[in-house]
Amino acid sequence: MTRQVLAFDFGASSGRAMLGTYDGKTITQNEIHRFANEPVSAAGTLYWDVLRLFHEVKQGLVKASAASFESVGIDTWGVDFGLLDAAGNLMNNPVHYRDARNVGMSETCRQYIDDRAVYEFTGIQAMDINTLYQLLYLVREQSETIERAQTLLMMPDLFTYFLTGTKQSEYTEASTSGLLDVTAKTWSDRLLAAVGIPRRLFTNIVQPGTKAGAIRKDICDELGIAPVPVISVAGHDTQSALAAVPAESDDFLFISCGTWALMGTHCAAADVSEAARSGGFSNEGGFGGISLLTNITGTWLIQECRRFWQLAGESVSYDELDAAAEASRPFACFIDPCSQEFTAPGRMPERIQSFCRKTGQYVPQTKGEIIRCIHESLAFTYRRVKEQIETLTGKTYPCVHMVGGGIKSAILCRMTADACGVPVLAGPVEGAVLGNIGIQMISMGILSDLGQFREIVQNMPGIVRYEHTQAGAYDKAFAQFKGVAAC
Repeated sequence: MTRQVLAFDFGASSGRAMLGTYDGKTITQNEIHRFANEPVSAAGTLYWDVLRLFHEVKQGLVKASAASFESVGIDTWGVDFGLLDAAGNLMNNPVHYRDARNVGMSETCRQYIDDRAVYEFTGIQAMDINTLYQLLYLVREQSETIERAQTLLMMPDLFTYFLTGTKQSEYTEASTSGLLDVTAKTWSDRLLAAVGIPRRLFTNIVQPGTKAGAIRKDICDELGIAPVPVISVAGHDTQSALAAVPAESDDFLFISCGTWALMGTHCAAADVSEAARSGGFSNEGGFGGISLLTNITGTWLIQECRRFWQLAGESVSYDELDAAAEASRPFACFIDPCSQEFTAPGRMPERIQSFCRKTGQYVPQTKGEIIRCIHESLAFTYRRVKEQIETLTGKTYPCVHMVGGGIKSAILCRMTADACGVPVLAGPVEGAVLGNIGIQMISMGILSDLGQFREIVQNMPGIVRYEHTQAGAYDKAFAQFKGVAAC
């Protein structure tokens, strides 16, 4: 007897609805709906088009209605949120974490509380995009918004609320906010008080796998569907992806590679040491344990380059860009993917050229040279982070697991293996949505636990192994990279 669940996975540029089917031996995924997730700039502010995205959720439910799915789960990116008024109405569209108003807010926060204290409380690296700093902006610049707001819901919790009417905060998503007490796993009252954020905004925290409630009757009547339960899965897409890593032990190194590349390892407890803080590491809540990880700008750089060229009337696919990179000279120039100058959208090829020019390097001219510069810089950044993690944990890791859409680039996977000096196991591609499916199935009693789920993933097709074959050449080039990359 087959069992089915429906997973919605929102990335920073697209979303999808996938039907997960378990036949007693393996899990298959069937994409039934895919849609763009494009932010909208209006009156100088960059927003998420959340009502359009909820419309797409409804479309996915309708398209899946012919299947007998038993539950629904939603995962999204981290840090962003919606505010509800006292009547439970959404006050405005959630603001995008790349909006200019967030720039410099981590620095502003130091007027209220020291970075070390924030890290001791939360274990989260200081980044302007964090929920903490977004809320601080509202406290300082839009106090009337904060005064009217009654409830804050992170993005997956907001979609769950739209579906069920239940207001709750899922643990893994809440942990991205920079407002969660990393030890107690509750909202940090001390931090909220220090920066003047009202405690009333925050709902109860629930663990991934918690049932939020059934789909609302009015939605079921509108769409002609059954009132199945909605599961609060690991709402942060990175943590859903990590649940699907086909690791054979708890000690593994991962890269969740998409618009952002999140690289780290799984730990039993948080590390809030000064070494972890100064190294830029966060302790994010996972599906059982803590993920010690750091945020790296990922395929965003390539997406933005491609968008720039397309706006100029040049139609190029990702495969064509990778082929051009493959044919370009190796180690010609590097960028620092973590640099703030690559955070905002727009004219990315020109900004990469500018970075190379001001650091006294060869300035890439062709599309292939620019894309190769990005790939090699990412691979060397992964090596740097690998070395940092091994120092922090006192462990060595025999391979790197890469999951997510970024692994579609074979050249990036191969460069990562060569740069890190260990094999890369790439897959699954749809790691976040597969983890979403797995957590739903565990919650519904279809699977017994995470161990059983990972055994299933290990035997699924599509896991590709990349060996390291040019370690010597990459060792020499790594020294050159470190000369221009500060992160």
